[in-house]
Amino acid sequence: MKTKGIPLDVRQKAEEIVKKFNQKTLGKSDCFYQARFKGRFLYLDRSDDGILGPVCRLAYTGSMDAWEFAIFKWSIEKYDPEEWLFPGDHYVDGSIEGAMKAGLEAYPA
Repeated sequence: MKTKGIPLDVRQKAEEIVKKFNQKTLGKSDCFYQARFKGRFLYLDRSDDGILGPVCRLAYTGSMDAWEFAIFKWSIEKYDPEEWLFPGDHYVDGSIEGAMKAGLEAYPA
């Protein structure tokens, strides 16, 4: 199911998931994920030593457990939903946590 935008309650849940992941998995202030939203997309950017950069984009499908994933490819400077051969691809499971784990392996901190 395609949707035009991400509802406010889903945005709040997503931000809480990112915050918990940062605290539990990263646990350091110089490396953290940051969520930003535009339309039906949740962009996951990561700050490493104060440099913020794109990692992946998730498209909201109407379910918190079925986000569509696209990795950011630096070679073309675009998100690529067709790219599935990258370190960490096995973490991509439709969840926000899985996307962040995949991002950490694809682009080590």
